[in-house]
Amino acid sequence: MTAMHQPDSAIVLFGHGARDPEWAGPMRRIRDTVLARADAPKVELAFLEFMRPTLTEAIAALARDGVRKVAVVPVFLAQGGHLKRDLPVLLDEARAAHPGCEITLATAAGEADPVVRAMADYAASCLG
Repeated sequence: MTAMHQPDSAIVLFGHGARDPEWAGPMRRIRDTVLARADAPKVELAFLEFMRPTLTEAIAALARDGVRKVAVVPVFLAQGGHLKRDLPVLLDEARAAHPGCEITLATAAGEADPVVRAMADYAASCLG
């Protein structure tokens, strides 16, 4: 059973960013896969550095579009320094700037059990 998403809800896939624009290819594929669902919410990409939009810019644009609930999903393998130090500051700033918008933070994607299982299955399949 799939949950119905409210039109005023959105997901922000948050990544580190890189100087090479091709680095964001997998994040675009994740976004496109979510958007292909019948019940798809809005989905935006955001980056910590080197790429645009930043998290601040992405959340501001969504809030201007009437989004009132944003789930920030870190597309990181683990909860490292950026997620422990930098992201909380960015989220506090976004929450202060958009008090009418509920902004939640998901676990780093690489730490989520379904993702860990998928990576384990992939690793096991590499032997042929």
